[in-house]
Amino acid sequence: MNNTREVEVVVIGAGQAGLSSACHLRRVGYEPDRDFVVLDHSPGPGGAWQFRWPSLTYGKVHGMHALPGMELTDADPARPSADVITEYFTRYERTFDLRVRRPVDVRAVREGESGRLLVETSAGTWATRALINATGTWDRPFWPRYPGQETFRGRQLHTAQYPGPEEFAGQRVVVVGGGASGTQHLLEIAPYAASTAWVTRRPPVFREGPFDENVGRAAVALVEERVRQGLPPKSVVSVTGLPLNDAIRQGIADGVLDRLPMFDRVTPEGVEWNDGRRVAADVILWATGFRAAIDHLAPLTLREPGGGIRVEGTRVLADPRIHLVGYGPSASTIGANRAGRAAVRDIRRLLAGEPLAA
Repeated sequence: MNNTREVEVVVIGAGQAGLSSACHLRRVGYEPDRDFVVLDHSPGPGGAWQFRWPSLTYGKVHGMHALPGMELTDADPARPSADVITEYFTRYERTFDLRVRRPVDVRAVREGESGRLLVETSAGTWATRALINATGTWDRPFWPRYPGQETFRGRQLHTAQYPGPEEFAGQRVVVVGGGASGTQHLLEIAPYAASTAWVTRRPPVFREGPFDENVGRAAVALVEERVRQGLPPKSVVSVTGLPLNDAIRQGIADGVLDRLPMFDRVTPEGVEWNDGRRVAADVILWATGFRAAIDHLAPLTLREPGGGIRVEGTRVLADPRIHLVGYGPSASTIGANRAGRAAVRDIRRLLAGEPLAA
């Protein structure tokens, strides 16, 4: 363990889940650099928000819950969300003196000596008694595979690379994906593109009425049950459906949100179905979501046969030293805040040798 720094807790990731966890660590008396360290691989504050496309203004964001101890007030809804939230996170890190270390790439987490975990990074190794993993999903965009995909002569890109609608002017665009990003991309691109087509694996489910606390609680419970069983988590929107707002209604009326079933293959000129239907395309935009960025935990062999990690609340059942915050049911902005508090409470008991909560 030469040249290895020892701390009580390592927090990996400085998005909403990581900053929430770090703030709660400070609140219970842990000091940054002495008792805990926050490692973030991004070039600056802002988490995944700093990489969002410019046309995603703050007013279009589906709920941004404030970090603990500091409200986000008077934000201009017309400004890019990347700017608004990056500035907010920057103020937050300074106000609470969280001393985030960046850019630091976490390469692997392994079993160490004396019951500690070794966190191997581009900036050295930390030996820790507990770990809060708050790495989110942005770094693992999911690209489905379809026959002929490599033959397409046009451009293929993922939501993570979306540059804004102007770049698609005059082009024939196929958008794949039935989530919030897919519908937002379509509605933005349609006025610029020569044509658009919307393709999804399942018919979209639009939700009418308010998204109240009871609806949210039921949705989170469904996601929570999956991770408790060791299955890969689904997004909350996959069980809540898409809000049927004025923009969506107009998109349906205009024929922009006229959904096609999933194509069977990609061709050099576009996409086609087994029934002979074809759509020509210059661009295929894969709005197909993300997966949890947890490959660095692979040496600990935490995955279950179902492909996920079994989690109770935020605690990994196979290793109570590890908490996944912003994973599964805590992936929403409000969920990340609550989960950060719960993880810190659990870790305090663990490090004090007290029984963990059921």
